[in-house]
Amino acid sequence: MSERSALRSRLEALTREVVKFGAVGGAGVVVNFAVFNLVRQLTEVPVVRASIIATVVATGTNYLGYRYFTYRDRDKRGRTKELTLFLLFSAIGLVIENGLLYVATYGFHWDSPLQSNIFKFLGIGVATLFRFWSYRTWVFRTLPAREAIETAESFLADGSHRPRSASRK
Repeated sequence: MSERSALRSRLEALTREVVKFGAVGGAGVVVNFAVFNLVRQLTEVPVVRASIIATVVATGTNYLGYRYFTYRDRDKRGRTKELTLFLLFSAIGLVIENGLLYVATYGFHWDSPLQSNIFKFLGIGVATLFRFWSYRTWVFRTLPAREAIETAESFLADGSHRPRSASRK
């Protein structure tokens, strides 16, 4: 496999991952906004609390989508660790997402339904960048065997490796 085709293969795999992540995330955004706006319209729960409730519901939905769709081919050992890390990074994402809404609502008094939805959307966008990086790096890890095979194929395709002779030191 040439260096160019190895790069193309990696880019194609990353593109597939981003598309799948986006599909699950998009469904999560729909769930998030639906729950957020329902809680706001049907209850007297304050804006940021309603957003936190919605984020928690969407996080549960997203975990199922990420585990069984986006990252179904990733290492499935250590589910307790995986779920713990997922919840940890999701909690950080929740703080990012709802921190922006909090500042807009209580810092600038931008709390109309339209403004709340705009800042919730912006918060989701910023938090999504963090979540994508953290989930793929720490939570849904690639299988070690696949990494070893890709490294070996890259090494063999390189051609710059030469067996050392016994006389060289």
